[in-house]
Amino acid sequence: MPPPPSAPPAPDSPVGPRFASRTNALTPFLAMEILERAIALEQSGVSIAHLEVGEPEFAPPPAAVRACRAALAADDTGYTDSRGLWPLREAIAANLAARFGRSVPAERVLVTQGTSSAMTLAFAALVEPGDEVVIPTPHYPCYPNFVRVMGAHPVFVPTGAADGYAIDPDRVRRAITSRTRAIVYGSPANPTGAVQPREVVEALAALGPPLVADEIYDGLLYGGVKNTSALEVGDDAYVLDGFSKRYAMTGFRLGWIVAPAAAMRHLQTLQQNLFISASSFVQRAGIAALAEGQAMAESMRRACEARRDLLVGGLRSLGFGIDRDPDGALYVLADARRFGSDSRALAFRLLEEARVGTTPGIDFGEAAEGRLRFCYARSRATIETALERLAPVLERIESEQAGGSGVGLAKGGRRA
Repeated sequence: MPPPPSAPPAPDSPVGPRFASRTNALTPFLAMEILERAIALEQSGVSIAHLEVGEPEFAPPPAAVRACRAALAADDTGYTDSRGLWPLREAIAANLAARFGRSVPAERVLVTQGTSSAMTLAFAALVEPGDEVVIPTPHYPCYPNFVRVMGAHPVFVPTGAADGYAIDPDRVRRAITSRTRAIVYGSPANPTGAVQPREVVEALAALGPPLVADEIYDGLLYGGVKNTSALEVGDDAYVLDGFSKRYAMTGFRLGWIVAPAAAMRHLQTLQQNLFISASSFVQRAGIAALAEGQAMAESMRRACEARRDLLVGGLRSLGFGIDRDPDGALYVLADARRFGSDSRALAFRLLEEARVGTTPGIDFGEAAEGRLRFCYARSRATIETALERLAPVLERIESEQAGGSGVGLAKGGRRA
């Protein structure tokens, strides 16, 4: 059974510590809670097949590693301009022009310590306490928490598996109020793998509030699908991207934000105070990855497409419902209601009994409850091991449910 969530902070007392109320407004990141439990099991000698986190099981571009080592050897370890090294900003602008055919001045690029820092800067610049941000859902778990920590309120707009999780601009329009300050979405999306069509991105941009577009998975596209960047439809969007996924550089913590020209001074001031700058030697690695890492990135993309097919086929054979293959990113969001409608309980049970890490659908919002997210950016051996381990445990769960002695989580389920 899943461990209980962490206890809420104790009430303030005259002699005890006082904590800001914003910490109570945030929801736990369940993917990390699964991972942390998995690590604890591994420390006790249990083997875990990790499919719960978006950690590409690939090596970063060799040129990036060499550049990082060379910078360290040369004592290139000091502060940089808070906006990032100018050669890196120029390289990012050139890369965007090559990918999207849209010229973006390097002056509109600000280098960050991963896209989470970029998201923090964007919302710190855009929202006041009491404002609203519209979020299509299922969504990356941290989106609403970035909004909440600024004192603003997330407003969710559901999307569905039947139409490939396409965002309905009319539903978004109806969610907009006088307090709406932004629309945030990912394409390709975590957890659904959905890629928003050009007409959807154009329609969203026309609604008024600025788009905050998370494009960290761009380049991880399959079956000839093309992603439309928010940069292609106007100059008012805040576009987040980075090196973690496409170049398998998660631990380097290097990303960027492209913002409207009028926002750059505000973002720069926030960066100076909150983060100062991205690490100098890591920025050198980013320059090298953009210059010499494209072959590695394409090789990884092809491998991920093949592993997607392996995982999707295996999950369907086990009884999970998958309406359509994901078009991008690194994940399959599978209907697990056949085995239990409480995705948190199911994920922890599969971790404890099958020794397979998955992420509960509820982590991605109510619209994803009853589903599990699986990451296919792992080795083929890890995916095959996971599928083998899942089979007997899922069979046991179904047997328990058929006999009425199971965990009682199967209502609303369906046969795949």
